[in-house]
Amino acid sequence: MKKVIAIVVVLLLLAVTAGLIFFRHTPFAYSGVVEAVEVDVPSRLSDTISEINVQEGSAVQKGGVLARLDCRDTRLQAAIANKEFKRAETLLKTTAGSRENYDLKKHQNDQAALYESWCDITSPISGKVLYKYYEPGEFIAAGRKLVTVADMAEVDVWVYVEHDLLARLAVGQKVTGFLPETEQTFDGEILSINDEAEFTPKNVQTRRERERLVYGVKTRFKNDAAMTLKSGMTMEVAFEEEK
Repeated sequence: MKKVIAIVVVLLLLAVTAGLIFFRHTPFAYSGVVEAVEVDVPSRLSDTISEINVQEGSAVQKGGVLARLDCRDTRLQAAIANKEFKRAETLLKTTAGSRENYDLKKHQNDQAALYESWCDITSPISGKVLYKYYEPGEFIAAGRKLVTVADMAEVDVWVYVEHDLLARLAVGQKVTGFLPETEQTFDGEILSINDEAEFTPKNVQTRRERERLVYGVKTRFKNDAAMTLKSGMTMEVAFEEEK
């Protein structure tokens, strides 16, 4: 009888050990929504928009011209500044000019040329236009955003985890994302972990789940060549325990 009990105890210990090993190394997954990395592109000048070269949904390349401003006053000032600079440059070669005047006119010319370059509003990234806020002929004030461009090469996914799991996560830790419908996987990493707890966001299905205190974890994934990941998709994020 004692021998049987000993065997049972050994088997139970083996089962518990195996379970602990299994759960320790088994990834745990959470669901989140894909968000594109968005960049607002503003106008640096206050002027009338003469043309817009993109529409919502248009693909754009980094440095591509999104819109052009009328800029008649800006171009006139640039032409005057350039003419005065060239005159100061010529006078400097003779006794009629001074270094102070030359430096002043050069500064004014460089500044005017910079303002003129802002007449063409270009995209700072390659991506897709999500929103367009103005039309040709409208006046736009300096600092107001003209369009919002989404960089789809990388996407963000926020997931929310319980306090007990924070010890298993770290910024820079590699994660795996997969689409529930196709099981296609994507490589990613943890970008940030919120320091303060919050209630689960309202887009979680049940009221009971929304009432839990959780911590937001921001993850980022590289899209594939076909740009499969799109804003609004649901993605499962699997966290591997750090070794």
